[in-house]
Amino acid sequence: MADTNAKLTVNGEEYELPIIKGTLGRPVIDIAALQDSGFWSYDPGFKVTAPVESKITYIDGGKGELLHRGYPIDQLANNAEYLEVAYALIHGDLPNAEQKADFFEKIRKHTGVHDQLRKFFEGFRRDAHPMAIMVGVVGALSAFYHDNLDVSNEEHREITAIRLIAKMPTLAAMSYKYSQGEPFMYPRNDFSYAENFLYMMFATPADVDYEPNDVVTRAMDKIFTLHADHEQNASTSTVRLAGSTGANPYACIAAGIAALWGPSHGGANEAVLEMLDEIGTVENVPAFMEKVKSREVKLMGFGHRVYKNFDPRAQVMKETCDEVLGALGINDPKLELAMALEKIALEDPFFVERNLYPNVDFYSGIILKAIGIPTSMFTVIFSLARTSGWISHWLEMHSAPFKIGRPRQLYTGETHRDFVKVEDRK
Repeated sequence: MADTNAKLTVNGEEYELPIIKGTLGRPVIDIAALQDSGFWSYDPGFKVTAPVESKITYIDGGKGELLHRGYPIDQLANNAEYLEVAYALIHGDLPNAEQKADFFEKIRKHTGVHDQLRKFFEGFRRDAHPMAIMVGVVGALSAFYHDNLDVSNEEHREITAIRLIAKMPTLAAMSYKYSQGEPFMYPRNDFSYAENFLYMMFATPADVDYEPNDVVTRAMDKIFTLHADHEQNASTSTVRLAGSTGANPYACIAAGIAALWGPSHGGANEAVLEMLDEIGTVENVPAFMEKVKSREVKLMGFGHRVYKNFDPRAQVMKETCDEVLGALGINDPKLELAMALEKIALEDPFFVERNLYPNVDFYSGIILKAIGIPTSMFTVIFSLARTSGWISHWLEMHSAPFKIGRPRQLYTGETHRDFVKVEDRK
């Protein structure tokens, strides 16, 4: 409810705009009355516009704070399993023991995919980017699971949410196996969510006794948790916009995956490894950092559009990164190069004064590289993790009245002109 009103004067006319306060963060000004003034608002990139009301995730970029349903991200990542976080995102609270067991069992029952979906993969080239495959196969799920697609039905929405969270690791691993020319591995329901994903990624029929490393499993689960949701980012906004049309949830999540694919969004951790390739060796780091200072090149994996302080997810990820590298004992020149970049960024006044600290993409890229996951799969894993957040926002939107998304524009094209026949055109 509005506590006070702002006043806007346009051409001598005064309009009252309600000021609405949330539980945290800045108040918002309801500008709906602008339509009576003859003007629209103009806000490229939605930098100061809140198009939705949500109770799921809160970010304070100045403080470096990220809360899921009120729970700090570091507490969740260090103490909860990813599926517990997914439950909280969907239902509002962390599950009790009975709710946790029930939710985990539901997920386990839906990890498999329709067998005909296996043939769908054969339509892609072997060298197709795994994200291209994911956009296609996730969107195609509506053709295989069309029995619960009434978006107005709460039970249909719930079973679809379960199916998406359960099947994403399977589809992600299948997209990797297909690109490698290896046979698909069926999910094992005796494994945890993260274990199952690693098993489907790296086991083969000749190695059925494959057991994921405990340190790697914990790291994978934390990566999932740290990427589970991030408020109204580009891909989440895409899911909500697609969902506002009444589109089926599989299509909406596929739209989110497409948005996430961009290098400025989910492709950032892949861009980190590409940057390391460009730098080449540790000896080249000082010269590269000087180019960064002179704005000749961009430093990928450092700083964040939202966080003006340290990315709270990065603090957890750094500890996990050190643990994984220590446990695996990998001697990889690229990882040594990454650590040299980190050292300069954390100590050089130029980067410290500008808060250009390593972000979650920097550390997650290093961990995934150490585990043996190719860079082309980084964004796929991001989309796997973010599915719980996407579907939570989709569910929240459908649980209350909503309007179809329809932004306005500032038109700067040609004014009215008459049609001219081709023979008379100059």
